[in-house]
Amino acid sequence: MEKAMRLLKTKAFFGPSDLFLYTLMTSPWRPIGRKHLLSLAGLDETLVGGQSFAWSSLPDNIWTGVIDRSVVDLKWTEGQLSWRQAGGVAITEESILDYLWLDDSYATALDNLPWRTDEVLKKAIQGFPGLRILRQPLDEVLLVFLLSSAKSIPQIRQLCRKIHRLLGEDLGGENYAFPGWQSLSALSESDARELGMGYRAKYLVGTAEFLQERQGFLETVREKPYEEAHRLLMQLPGVGPKVADCVLLFGGKKTEAFPIDTWILQSLQKQYGMRGWTVGQMREFAGIHFGPHAGLAQQFLFSQQRNLGKREDLIG
Repeated sequence: MEKAMRLLKTKAFFGPSDLFLYTLMTSPWRPIGRKHLLSLAGLDETLVGGQSFAWSSLPDNIWTGVIDRSVVDLKWTEGQLSWRQAGGVAITEESILDYLWLDDSYATALDNLPWRTDEVLKKAIQGFPGLRILRQPLDEVLLVFLLSSAKSIPQIRQLCRKIHRLLGEDLGGENYAFPGWQSLSALSESDARELGMGYRAKYLVGTAEFLQERQGFLETVREKPYEEAHRLLMQLPGVGPKVADCVLLFGGKKTEAFPIDTWILQSLQKQYGMRGWTVGQMREFAGIHFGPHAGLAQQFLFSQQRNLGKREDLIG
C-alpha cells in the first residue's frame, strides 16, 4: 500500500485538455432520447452540480464521465442529447437512458410536484428545465457522500479521482472505475488521511470494515422501503440523516429522500419562512408538501440556491 501511495504522488492528474484530446479518438456520436428533454442548464447541473463527481465538463457542451466500468461522453446540441462510448467496457443505450432518468416516469414525477401552487419551486424548475436525478450505483454514492462534508465540489471530485486512480480498474485515457468497498478496505486510516480525507478517514475505514463483516448489507438497503433503508444506513460510521438521504436519492432510486444540506437549509429558511424550524420538522414538511418525489424538488431548490451569486460550491 505504501508503494501504491508513492506512485500516486508521482502521477499528474488529468486536466480538461487531456480529456478533450482523448475523446477525439472515440466512437461516433449517436442521439439518445427525444429532443428538448433537457435544457443545457438542466443537463450541466445534473452532471456536475453535486449529485455525481464522475463527470467533467469539456468545450462545446460536451461532458465525459464514468458509468460503472464504462467511459461515456455526452453532448448537447440545440436541444438534442447525443452519446458515444469513450472507453472501458461496452455500455448499452438502455443503460444510459436509465442512468439519466430519460424514461417517461420522469415526466410523471415532475407533474406530481406542487409547482402549480408553489412559486418558489416553479421558478427553480424554470431555471433548470429537465434537471434529472442520476441513477448511480449505491456503493459508489456512499463513498462520495462520506467524503463530502464541508468540502467543495471540485475538492470532492479531486479526492474521488485520487481514490479511483489508486485502487480502481484502469479504463483507459486516465479514467478509472470505482474500486468497490472490498478494495477500499485495504486503506488504513493513515493511508486515507494521506490522500486528503482528514477526519473523514475514520468514517471510510470504519464503513469498509462494517461492510466486510456484513456482506450483502448494501443490497439489503437497496431493497428496503425508504424509511427502513434510511435507518439501516445510519448504522454506518459517519452516516447521519443528510448523508443517508443523499445516498438513497442519488444511489437508491428513492425519490422520497430529501437531503437537507447548507443550500436547502437556506432555501427553506429564506424562501419558505422556516427560520427556527428543526431539521426533523423540515423533513416532515418536505414529505407532506412535495410528496413522493420530494427529492426531485430538492434538486431544483438546491440548484437554484447554490447558483445564486455563484458562491463556492460547498456541500454542507
